[in-house]
Amino acid sequence: MCSLCGILGGRGHWTESASNPGAFVSRTNSMTVRRERQERTKLANRVLAHYGLKLADWPPSNYILRDAKGRSVLVSNLSELWSVAESVLNETCDPLDESLLSSLSAQGAKDR
Repeated sequence: MCSLCGILGGRGHWTESASNPGAFVSRTNSMTVRRERQERTKLANRVLAHYGLKLADWPPSNYILRDAKGRSVLVSNLSELWSVAESVLNETCDPLDESLLSSLSAQGAKDR
C-alpha cells in the first residue's frame, strides 16, 4: 500500500480502540471517535509538555509531533509516539521520572 493510502484509509490501531468499540463500525458515531482521539491527544500532551513536545491530531488516523525548534514528525499511532519522541529528543522519555511525576501530580491538583 502506498503511504497516502495508509494515511487516508489505514486500519485502526489497538491504541485507537475506544470505550465504545462500535464507534469504529458506524459512521454515525464519528463524533465519538473524534472526541476520544482529542482526549487521548490531550492526555499525551500532559506528559509530552514535560519534554517540550506537543502532539496534534491529524485526522483521520495520524498525529503530528512537534518540538520547541519547530520540527515536526508524523506519528501513525500512540504506541509509536514514544519511540518517535525519544528519537526527536535524542534522549529517553522515562515515565517514572520523578520530575515528570511531580509535574503531572501538580497538574492533577490544579484540575480538581
